[in-house]
Amino acid sequence: MQETPTAPRPTTLPPSNRPAADPHLPRLALIGNPNSGKTSLFNQLTGLNQKVGNFPGVTVDRKTGIAQLGGQRRAEIIDLPGTYSLYPKSLDEQVIADLLYNPDSADYPDFVVVTVDASNLRRSLLLFSQLADLGLPAILALNMTDVAAERGIQIDLPALERELGVPVVPMNARKGVGVAALRIVMAERLAAPPALRFWEPQGEVLTLVRAIRTHFDLHSDYLALHYAHQFRQLHFLSEADRAYLQQLTEQQGFQSTARQAEETIARYARINELLLEVVTVTRTEQREPASNRIDKVLTHRVFGYLIFLGILFLLFQAIFAWAQYPMDLIDQGIASLNELLQRNFSGPLVRLLTEGVIAGLGGVLIFIPQIALLFAFLAVLEETGYMARVTFLMDKLMRPFGLSGKSVVPLISGLACAVPAIMGARTIESWKDRMLTIFVTPLMSCSARIPVYTVLVALVVPDEAWLGIFNMRGLVLMGLYLLGLVSALVSAFALKKILKARERSYFIMEFPVYRWPRWKNVGLTIIEKVKAFIFQAGKVIVAISVLLWVLASYGPGNRQDEAEKQVQQQAAAQRWPAAETERQVASARLETSYAGTFGHVIEPVIRPLGFDWKVGIALLTSFAAREVFVGTMSTIYSVGQDADLGTVQQKLANEKDLNGQPFFTPVRALSLLVFYVFAMQCMSTLAVTYRETKSWRWPLGQLVYMTGLAYAASLLVWQVFS
Repeated sequence: MQETPTAPRPTTLPPSNRPAADPHLPRLALIGNPNSGKTSLFNQLTGLNQKVGNFPGVTVDRKTGIAQLGGQRRAEIIDLPGTYSLYPKSLDEQVIADLLYNPDSADYPDFVVVTVDASNLRRSLLLFSQLADLGLPAILALNMTDVAAERGIQIDLPALERELGVPVVPMNARKGVGVAALRIVMAERLAAPPALRFWEPQGEVLTLVRAIRTHFDLHSDYLALHYAHQFRQLHFLSEADRAYLQQLTEQQGFQSTARQAEETIARYARINELLLEVVTVTRTEQREPASNRIDKVLTHRVFGYLIFLGILFLLFQAIFAWAQYPMDLIDQGIASLNELLQRNFSGPLVRLLTEGVIAGLGGVLIFIPQIALLFAFLAVLEETGYMARVTFLMDKLMRPFGLSGKSVVPLISGLACAVPAIMGARTIESWKDRMLTIFVTPLMSCSARIPVYTVLVALVVPDEAWLGIFNMRGLVLMGLYLLGLVSALVSAFALKKILKARERSYFIMEFPVYRWPRWKNVGLTIIEKVKAFIFQAGKVIVAISVLLWVLASYGPGNRQDEAEKQVQQQAAAQRWPAAETERQVASARLETSYAGTFGHVIEPVIRPLGFDWKVGIALLTSFAAREVFVGTMSTIYSVGQDADLGTVQQKLANEKDLNGQPFFTPVRALSLLVFYVFAMQCMSTLAVTYRETKSWRWPLGQLVYMTGLAYAASLLVWQVFS
């Protein structure tokens, strides 16, 4: 008889002894299949009381919120990633296992609300059955009851409650139907575990399960079985724990794949018996569902791509045409405020406020309308179910480049921000596809580039309509985004050849039914994203603007004073007007400041691209965040010229070269635009790439490759067209 291996006892505690982070606020986890309405329910329960962060130790997006329950009770809600089973197939699903299998976790839930699709109860109940066997107190949120009714599916709710042993609340989460009833049930049933067990380990595996349960002091056999299945992936286990479990499973001859298959078959057999008792289908002959008829058009091998391009075209037209009026109002308001302050007050602190703080703040606020429109479009596409079709549609196009259809979601998300987009690549099972997606996603033009694109395109592209319909600036903006997409695909193809990975990947996706967007959810998305832009990017922009003002206002030694004296002497000799003298003095002081001195040091490197030392300062500061470019240019030209020149665009338009001609010519603006299309200029992106890949090789590769690509492309544009 073999001896059971021993290892140091872990610190994992059973749920009853778990230290509570807040004993007065129950913790609830929302869990369910993808497209089961979990996010809609989360938004209904929490409203604006939401915040976004990461799960401890990983970069998976995590939403938490505070929900008001029945009476005066409240609960903290954690929105978990969508999953079909407790056996994870991707990295974001692994978060669920790390949370639910570790009762000592700070985020371990007091109970769970399982959202299920009433029109596909058989599939949804697989996940619920696993959660029930873990012994977690649960409530079943029976969502999409309207879809089930349309398909002639009738569910005996009292019988379903009796069979499952948990409260069942019918609802339509998108419209808020049934949410009030769910709040009441949640308040009353916070600690009632399911009375039913769907499946339990039996036979020869019990010896292994009981050994694990005793050693780790676990509260159920089924949880102990999951330790045997998944110990290699459970991050909360120590190396000693993993070694113990590996030795134990090898001694017992434990076959994980075979046992999973055996369990799944047994669970579905039990679920089928249950459904025979509670579900009745009253309409067996149905015409083809409307979703299928729409899909024949939207996923057509020709028309599908044309429709998608048309939607993108509408998006970029809207970003310029619809957002222009509120942008003008914000821009004029910032300029008027600066003018008012400078007219009535004077001194260094006033200059710091107007030329540093307010100038930087203006570079944040002015782009709120465009960013709100971008996220509104993306939210509508997601809410209607069209985004899933785009993923399917693009799979065939992505395959030759080494990517898959699942890569489309991170790439499209990259239009908003590369950080969550790279995190979204966790849903890709194939290592090769995932690494390629992470590497090329920053080439997609994110919302942080919109301020740069907007200012430069508006400088050199006339505000005219092509064919009387299409805004020229919108067409150029769309071209820049398509350039980023093409470069991402070509880069993925090249990297595919370098990696030489032979791993095969498969694309499987379930289409959600088409729905009208829930405008409340769209509004919440817009508010959340705009707040993130203002308070995250805004803090960086304003801080750098203030720092730049200091560096641009003061210089080493008395160089600024000497430069001013030379300009004054030249002005007196040539009898310059007072306004021209003042402009030349400000320009000379800026050039001899700390910022100007540093700009001149790097100017030889960027001069072949058509840039001068002022643009060089903006390029360097925008490596912290791309959108800092506009705030930097605003600060530099506020210091270098009269603030009365007005908006950022006007300041850049008034900049002259050494020959007195406009500095920002179409070719120079195009060179700068191309640089920003390709350049890696976001420290957060590099940081999240490192955390996702666990290696500095990938983020450093991104930085070197994208910076080199940006320099070469910009050099080519300037040298060929200037």
